Amino acid sequence: MLPRRHHELPPTAGLPLRFGDLLPGKLPSHDRIPASTGKARQAAGTAALAAQVAAQLGTPPLQLECSGTASLLIALTALHEMQPLRRQVVIPAFTCPLVAIAVRQAGLEVRLCDLRAGHFDMDPAALQAACNEHTLAIVPTHLGGRVANVDSALSVARAVGAYVIEDAAQALGARQAGRSVGLLGDIGFFSLAAGKGLSIYEGGLLLAREPLLRDRLARTAARIVPRSLGRECRRSLELLGYAALYRPRGLRLAYGNPLRRALRRGDPVGAVGDDFPLTVPLHRVGRWRQAVGAHAAARLPAFLDRITAQAQRRLPRLRRIDGIAVLDDPPDAQGSWPFLLLLLPDQQRRDAALAQLWQAGLGVSRLYIHALPDYAYLAGVVPPQHVPNARDFAARSLTIGNSPWVTDEDFEAICGVLEAVLR
Repeated sequence: MLPRRHHELPPTAGLPLRFGDLLPGKLPSHDRIPASTGKARQAAGTAALAAQVAAQLGTPPLQLECSGTASLLIALTALHEMQPLRRQVVIPAFTCPLVAIAVRQAGLEVRLCDLRAGHFDMDPAALQAACNEHTLAIVPTHLGGRVANVDSALSVARAVGAYVIEDAAQALGARQAGRSVGLLGDIGFFSLAAGKGLSIYEGGLLLAREPLLRDRLARTAARIVPRSLGRECRRSLELLGYAALYRPRGLRLAYGNPLRRALRRGDPVGAVGDDFPLTVPLHRVGRWRQAVGAHAAARLPAFLDRITAQAQRRLPRLRRIDGIAVLDDPPDAQGSWPFLLLLLPDQQRRDAALAQLWQAGLGVSRLYIHALPDYAYLAGVVPPQHVPNARDFAARSLTIGNSPWVTDEDFEAICGVLEAVLR
């Protein structure tokens, strides 16, 4: 039995904010950001955050939005205006429910694609069968920082005249063939939500390779995204709370205790936060939150290097445990590592491991509870469908947080439980 802990480790490796990030002091230098002081410095944060991350990733200009889901919604809206007769969007059957919610809010239809057996990638044969002349876009997902097979989606999309939108919400900093993810498809987006590598509590970065498409995305956002002082004030207060509580002791209050309450009432969906509203809020991100993000972004490359090195040290230990499959990247890719994503041999042993680890404060969790057709609240959004590989992935997967706060002793305790369960 694991000892009761007085602090809580996060399920993802988020970049902690510092007190100085919250102040309007000097912004990180960048060629496109003029030196400034006071209120002018804070205003420069509007350009600084997106410009600095684009410079770090080596991408074309990035467009800042209020969430990764809002970024997807804007992208779908823009593409549908360009191709109004196409109404279907093909998404993996195991992904964040917000993806399906964004498709519906854009006035489009969800088409599910089952996964490859034992993997998060969409099955190529199922993907080809799901796409036709009505397909507007295919959305491959870089799940948990692992790099997805975008080439398969591109091949099918080109054959039917559809677009590819890379869901890189969990993969900021991941690369394929030496380039940032998000650049193989037509559009990509990243999330800056709580617990992500870089966070302004809620935010998103939208990316397009082609200048004409970037211009279309910017014009669509300018038209459909309103200003909302109330929503931005709420997000600013939430960001202050995040800055204060995203620490091992604060996370017990903000994350661990609500998790255990949800599990006690038999609500795993609530425990992992999969219970989303069916409307994606849209509003413009305020200058202060953008400036906070710009300050923190200066530390992002070193932070990503640190957690990548930590993951690479720990992966061999997990692979020595018989019965565990550790999800990794293709040979030409270098993913980001917010957590380690595992598959156990069956649901019974996965659940046995979670019975000891999920509430132990060690950062072990589940990614999404169900395949998309199995969320009751998505019944009007997602069509019922036989997706056995997605259901199997949901039943056998668990995650181990890769925060620097997860010590070697913590990690070895997790491995000991996994070994005992699989013995």
